[in-house]
Amino acid sequence: MQVVYEDNHIIIVYKESGEIVQGDKTGDVPLSETVKDYIKTKYHKPGNVFLGVVHRLDRPVSGLVIFARTSKALTRLNAMFKDGDIHKTYWAITKNTPAIPEATLTHWLTRNEKQNKSYAYDREVPNSKKARLAYRVIGHTDHYNLLEVHLMTGRHHQIRCQLAHMGCPIKGDLKYGAKRSNPDGSISLLSHSVEFVHPVSHELIHLDSPLPDDPLWHGIAETVKT
Repeated sequence: MQVVYEDNHIIIVYKESGEIVQGDKTGDVPLSETVKDYIKTKYHKPGNVFLGVVHRLDRPVSGLVIFARTSKALTRLNAMFKDGDIHKTYWAITKNTPAIPEATLTHWLTRNEKQNKSYAYDREVPNSKKARLAYRVIGHTDHYNLLEVHLMTGRHHQIRCQLAHMGCPIKGDLKYGAKRSNPDGSISLLSHSVEFVHPVSHELIHLDSPLPDDPLWHGIAETVKT
């Protein structure tokens, strides 16, 4: 586990693809428990360790995850997420090149619980929720494109679904139309950076994620336009 930032109130770690943030029906050990064990050991804490989960990443996605170490921070971080005061930037690798290099996408998404999949529509349909994101192409190799994505809403599988709907499924994302999987079972989507005002100290926090241990990620990152 890589700790990117920690203080008395929050801890931000890098999630590997394949890890789950919070316990689920699989019974696999979640990242939240790993972080608790880390805190318990490092600070010699007896008994149970408090750790608040304020957001999650899909299992095949990697990148930054924020946890709260105190109830005060958890309450404030939850409110900040709800109000859009925590700014997250994602990087996505796609095989297909977007027709427009920079744009805002607006769709209406429905969710199929049994399939654990969302579907995008160009107009409002029954039981749909409005989804908006902005993307721009910031780098490329001979075969792949790197998109920077900013979410304006937080819907189930939103980035995966909306990029696929515009004809650019994320590399390795078989569920949303990629032609082949990644060897490690990941999809090429990274929670790349977070920026927010610290809920207690009011310090401006800006952090970038480590890159996945994959030559493609490191190669395409070198082409990023500043």
